[in-house]
Amino acid sequence: MDPLISAMAQTLTQSLSKALRNEAQIALNFRGQFEQMSKKLDLMKAFVSFTENCTSNNEVVRKALTKLREMILEADNVLTDCLVRAEYRVEEYRCFGYSLHDPFFFYHNGKKLKHINSKMEQLMRGLRPYLRVQDTSHSSSGSHQFSRVLVSQDFNPSVTIGLDDDLMKIKGWIFNANEVVEYIAIVGMGGLGKTTIAQKLFHDNEVLGRFDKMIWVCVSRAFSEEQVLRSMLQRLGKDVNGVDGSQLLSEIQQVLADKTCLIVMDDVWQINVEWWTNLCSVLPNREGKKSCIVITTRNEGVASDMGVESSRTHKPNTLNDHDSWCLFSKFAFSSSKGVCSDNEVEKLSKEIAKKCGGLPLAIKTIGALLAPRIGFRSECRQILETFHELTTEGRNSSVMASLQLSYDDLPPHLKQCLICFCIYPEDFQIRAEQLIHWWMGEGLVQGKGSKSAAEIGYEYLSELIKRCLIEVVHQRGFDGRVYDCKMHDMVRELIITNAEEKDLCSFDEQGRQRATPDSRWMGFVDGMNTESLKNTSKLRAMLFRSSSETEFKNFGLLQSLRVLDVSNSELKEINIDDLFDWISSLKRLACLNLSGIQGLEMVPRSIRKLRNLQLFVLTNSRSRLKYLHPYITTLKKLIVLDVGFCPNLEYLPCGLGKLSHLQELSGFKVLSSSKNESAQLLELKELTQLRVLRISISDETEISENEMDCLSQMPKLKVLSIDAENCKSKIKHVLEMVDKLTPPPGLQELYLRNFHRETLPNWVNPKQLSRLEYLCVENGDLEHFNVDTQIADSIWNIEGLCLKFLMRLDVDWEEIVKDMPRLRYLEVSRCYKLKGFPCSVKDPGVWRKVQA
Repeated sequence: MDPLISAMAQTLTQSLSKALRNEAQIALNFRGQFEQMSKKLDLMKAFVSFTENCTSNNEVVRKALTKLREMILEADNVLTDCLVRAEYRVEEYRCFGYSLHDPFFFYHNGKKLKHINSKMEQLMRGLRPYLRVQDTSHSSSGSHQFSRVLVSQDFNPSVTIGLDDDLMKIKGWIFNANEVVEYIAIVGMGGLGKTTIAQKLFHDNEVLGRFDKMIWVCVSRAFSEEQVLRSMLQRLGKDVNGVDGSQLLSEIQQVLADKTCLIVMDDVWQINVEWWTNLCSVLPNREGKKSCIVITTRNEGVASDMGVESSRTHKPNTLNDHDSWCLFSKFAFSSSKGVCSDNEVEKLSKEIAKKCGGLPLAIKTIGALLAPRIGFRSECRQILETFHELTTEGRNSSVMASLQLSYDDLPPHLKQCLICFCIYPEDFQIRAEQLIHWWMGEGLVQGKGSKSAAEIGYEYLSELIKRCLIEVVHQRGFDGRVYDCKMHDMVRELIITNAEEKDLCSFDEQGRQRATPDSRWMGFVDGMNTESLKNTSKLRAMLFRSSSETEFKNFGLLQSLRVLDVSNSELKEINIDDLFDWISSLKRLACLNLSGIQGLEMVPRSIRKLRNLQLFVLTNSRSRLKYLHPYITTLKKLIVLDVGFCPNLEYLPCGLGKLSHLQELSGFKVLSSSKNESAQLLELKELTQLRVLRISISDETEISENEMDCLSQMPKLKVLSIDAENCKSKIKHVLEMVDKLTPPPGLQELYLRNFHRETLPNWVNPKQLSRLEYLCVENGDLEHFNVDTQIADSIWNIEGLCLKFLMRLDVDWEEIVKDMPRLRYLEVSRCYKLKGFPCSVKDPGVWRKVQA
């Protein structure tokens, strides 16, 4: 019923286990209470799993889940306080308002834990009778209930609009197929028209003439594999009564022998790969007898599991404004054969159609719903103004019901991440890094094994994209890593409804967020009253999108806040003292992004009060930032420190080596050791957890002999960027020092910018960078790649190559192919001397290797 609570409980349980496993002293002081809590959480997770399929209006369950959510958040606050204190146990100053040896801390938090455990015990006692009822009611349900397996649904070609290009593309794949069995997938979000495209294909005369047999199977979410096979045989004209299940595959093989067939597997949610492989093995496999399988699904991963290559995966676009209006008119003005005679009504109706975001199901449903009311101007205006309420007022709406299926199919950890999108406005372009930092700061994603929390976060985002719930705006061509994304307006409406049901956020009739005492997340925009935030003590994340003058001191004490992000603002004039006075009161803050505050010139000493801070981002090319107080190096829990693109910041303070948990460091300036107050390259040896390092070199750079191997002391470093933009008069001397560096042993990505000399650094070779997968060289005087053919391991493992603004680079494509046989992605721009390249070398060009 509430998988978010299940995910929250799981996260808290993991944190408790980690604290006890690592024997954090302060956690051990409360071992008994924490162990009780862990056991109770396991029982509560079982309760949540029992109630997941119950009706959402069950009052007993609803109240119990609300109370449980509050308890989990309270417990998380106590655990955070304990872990922060444990991290700083050797310090001799005060943190969290208590001295380290003050017994009041232990008494106060021990009392809190006992109270939480007591409340959990009371909740469990009250739910025991209900749990027994639930256990009985669920015991008889089968795990493989068959939902529906039908032949082709009713199809009316007169109401399909804007699908001709989709049809022609898929027909081209079918008619030009090289394989004996061609696998094709139509992938997209619910309501996009995947089934409609498949139906149009299934009834197309040219397609009908191509195949001897046509089979349509509607699979749906829960299905019986045996029933699918029986339905296929029925469609082939066979009587399946009395046929044993073990004989179904052989029966299909006999019927289809020496025949061509088209099989449409519609609405596939998951697949047993072994079963699917067995089914495909009985299809005709003779030259000249080519068959085709078309799959429609909301999950690109499912299509891949079923053998569909990316080159045969079709992702339909939403309808453009013209086609949206044509489709809307057919339903909204059906009584007048799709014609609107009133110009004002037509203008308003086009705005309504536009709000459907090009989603065919939404356009048809809203149009049909409004048909009796849309003939009057006043009605049209009212409909337009209350569109948000119209689309969310009932789950019986076919649009919301269709999208809800996609939401319900998500595992709890993805539901938890998806619902965060609710606070972003319509059509907002969301930076993936900001989103993932939020998830990390609130503990929604955590590192696992050798993977960092950030890497897990990008995997979660990719999974939401594969399931067609989030759309990509910008991504890296080499590996598809997402830079920016957005969500469809209808998906946003769905998420808002779910967020309101769980008391995470509240919205008005126009879909604008408003603050309530129960709000957990807030997107603060211009026009919001800061006074309303004083009663939001449960708030855990606040993202600013305001450019007006803001009085931060009016926000009050947000004791539970974990994430504060102002990166989407442009605050030029701001009282920095008031800002940091307020920020320093946010004792549990884990993620702080101040990159939207252009007027910020210094980070003061009060930053040391943020003992739980794990992510600190200040990057901004228009920033006035000049100084970071050395106390930044006392924040022991930092895992991300980003001061990249801060042109006025002279240096990072000495002592960075103390940040032993740091995984990402951007904006590190390599300076001379004579600058005693600045961090030195030698300190980075201590950062053994570092995964990403972005450094800049300048005329002031000096690298001593004992610093030459510091990069090689970072076993987990995967991404390295070196920018020589500020090397002017001493560039030759500085780059000679860079030549002597020893690179990290496990480096996977290397970015070199503004290297104004003929060759790459000496260590950029296949032997020393044997694990390098991606190389990017931009804006330099490079003339050739210095690969020593005398070295035995002179073949690169590089798979992606990016070359930009290298006007002197003179290389033949054949040399690249020879030296980089694994290359599958190439990006080139303004490299005029390149010869024989398979893409443009002047204007931005991209080449991708065609997979065999």
